[in-house]
Amino acid sequence: MTRTRTARAAVVAGAMGVVALAGTGTASAETEVAEPATFTSAFTAMATPDGVVNTDGVPTPGEPGASGSFMYRINSDLEIICYDITLTGVTPPYQSPAKTSTHIHEAAAGESGPPRIALPDPVEDGSGDLVSSGCLQGPFTTGVAPDGTDTGSGFSLAEIEADPSAFATDNHTAAFVAGAVRGQLTQVPIGGIETGAGGTAEDGTSGAPLAALGGSLALAGAAAFGLHRRAVRG
Repeated sequence: MTRTRTARAAVVAGAMGVVALAGTGTASAETEVAEPATFTSAFTAMATPDGVVNTDGVPTPGEPGASGSFMYRINSDLEIICYDITLTGVTPPYQSPAKTSTHIHEAAAGESGPPRIALPDPVEDGSGDLVSSGCLQGPFTTGVAPDGTDTGSGFSLAEIEADPSAFATDNHTAAFVAGAVRGQLTQVPIGGIETGAGGTAEDGTSGAPLAALGGSLALAGAAAFGLHRRAVRG
């Protein structure tokens, strides 16, 4: 267990280093922060290669056999997003015009859209998977500015809470520049409380039955979220 905690700590430190390096020459507004005591919402995305589309919205399958588990908890009052990302079967090196290669895009299923948040790229944790965990506080920048304005400029986490299906998360590599894996955000409860509709939930995973979510994707994502957080915390 000590080795697990040490490996996870190294992963987080390394991932934040990626953000710092990738952001060289680009204003990096977001700040690494401690996990807040409460969250206003939580989301999961089970990312797959067949969800990837290119910038024209044309299906462009990613890395065969790869998958990604993306877990996000949000405190929109404080503009903090906490992330737990695990990529399986994704082969670096990463590549993206943004300052990192792991993003949340404003894009509905089957559509392309601009990145709104650039997250630290997952790194090897010793198990064969690539992982990244931590919390960032906005304002957010992505390093992408096609019209001279960064695509993260002015973005609020409340926009995700208002319409999570309008957002996708992905990871890009040199071999699969359009995306190795991609998945749409799906809302899940924290502590058994449906969040994102004005409610606030304490951090925890022992709430009401997750079957109430009504869908195997949400159920699988929420279960993985609880398991992953327990593993990180030892």
